[in-house]
Amino acid sequence: MLLIESLMTPDAEPFEVDPSHALDLVTLFASANHDAKMEANAIHGVLEANGIPSLVVGTPQIPSLEFQVQVPRAHLEEAERVLAEAKEAGPAAAVEAERASEDAD
Repeated sequence: MLLIESLMTPDAEPFEVDPSHALDLVTLFASANHDAKMEANAIHGVLEANGIPSLVVGTPQIPSLEFQVQVPRAHLEEAERVLAEAKEAGPAAAVEAERASEDAD
């Protein structure tokens, strides 16, 4: 039997595993449209900018498969709210936010 402890480097600190389902990934967005990759990446960027961890799942090599954006179950409601706010604000808000970030640099 292979023990995980034997794979850890000597300086690695032990950690506890959260057995709850709060960290299970759930699908927030799914699309097989021609622009699904771009939309998934845009959603991923909005979520990450708001501190919500997310993962883009999909492969451009097989265009018939869909792209998905997945988030931990514990963050799903917040992710849906952030995404709805971003859609409501529209492209003008994105341009304004980018301009503000450029001015800050």
